[in-house]
Amino acid sequence: MAKLETAFITGAASGIGLALARALAARGATLYLTDVNETALEEAAASLKAAQVNVYSAKVDVSDRWAVEAAVADAEAKMGGIDIIFNNAGVSLSDTVEKMTYADLEWVMNINFYGVVHGTKAVLDGMLERGRGHIVNISSLFGLVGIPSQSAYCAAKHAVKGFNESLFYELQGTGVQIHSVHPGGVDTNIVRSGKHLHNIEGDIAEGETQERFQELAITTPDQAAAIILGGVDRGEYRILVGKDARWADRLSRWMPNRWRKMFMNKMTDRSGKSPF
Repeated sequence: MAKLETAFITGAASGIGLALARALAARGATLYLTDVNETALEEAAASLKAAQVNVYSAKVDVSDRWAVEAAVADAEAKMGGIDIIFNNAGVSLSDTVEKMTYADLEWVMNINFYGVVHGTKAVLDGMLERGRGHIVNISSLFGLVGIPSQSAYCAAKHAVKGFNESLFYELQGTGVQIHSVHPGGVDTNIVRSGKHLHNIEGDIAEGETQERFQELAITTPDQAAAIILGGVDRGEYRILVGKDARWADRLSRWMPNRWRKMFMNKMTDRSGKSPF
């Protein structure tokens, strides 16, 4: 089991981030939680403190490099160094390339990709100096494959995957480990709180994407957190979360010219509509 006495988590007010916080609290870790939703963050921190967990928190927009760096500096001052960081914060956007605005594309990239970069670089020097640490960067199943109406999200998550792999080679022999996490459908608020405008069938009705996603969200946040922490404990670089992620990963690698049709057939619901 990895030595995880202090943890820094972005997107910690709900979903996978909160599940990770609870799982780490059960292991006795001191936590520093961040989220852009201040009210939900305060509630999450209060629930952990009520369970006698040593926890700090700060409202942080991960797209703001300076805010991330300030939070990491505060965490290091209060906790005496960060053993593990989970760059988990993310947003979702459903739109076609044709209709997507540059503003929405930049919104997704700034949070889902640059947020990961900001967190990684903020902790890296300290971890290298101490000669130990874990950087857990959340990509996605959509960081392994491309999906219609998810071009911005897929681009950001593919970028995280490539960033992680390059960093993996750079960190060899340093004592610092990078973990690239690829969740499939996890029952979180990411779709509910995202922007859903158009898919390949046209305009998206309010609540339509969430309803279809809910049918595909086969993994709970607690299950996802257990898989992620298990992978960290085993020193795994790539961590696939959920049987849907494992299925798509294998098919896309084993049958690259056939899997796309199979994937879309699998994803299509009984009404014949795509969830994307």
